[in-house]
Amino acid sequence: MSAEAAWHVEVAYATPACQETIAVTVRPGMTIEQTICQSGILARFPEIDLARNPVGIFGEPAGLQDPVRDHDRVEIYRPLMADPKAARKQRAARGGKKGGANKKL
Repeated sequence: MSAEAAWHVEVAYATPACQETIAVTVRPGMTIEQTICQSGILARFPEIDLARNPVGIFGEPAGLQDPVRDHDRVEIYRPLMADPKAARKQRAARGGKKGGANKKL
C-alpha cells in the first residue's frame, strides 16, 4: 500500500475494566467491518459479535458496510444491559432521580 493511498484509522472497544484503541492503516474505500477485522481486535476480545454489537464513528451510529475515512475513530459498543427508557421509568416510579441538574433553587 503506497503512502498516498494509506488512511489512518483507530478502532476502539471498551469493557468495564479496560479500553483498547488500535491504530490501523487501511485502503480508501474499506468498510467499517473490514477495518475492524484488519485491526485484530476481534481476536483480542472474543466476546465481540459484530451481529450484536453496534458500531459507530466518533459516537455516531454507523453500519458495518459504511466506508471509513482518513482519521476516523471506529467504535464498537457493548450491547445495552437495560433499555434506557425502561430504566428511567423505573427510577421515576421509585421517585429517584439521576444527577440533579434539574433541581429548582
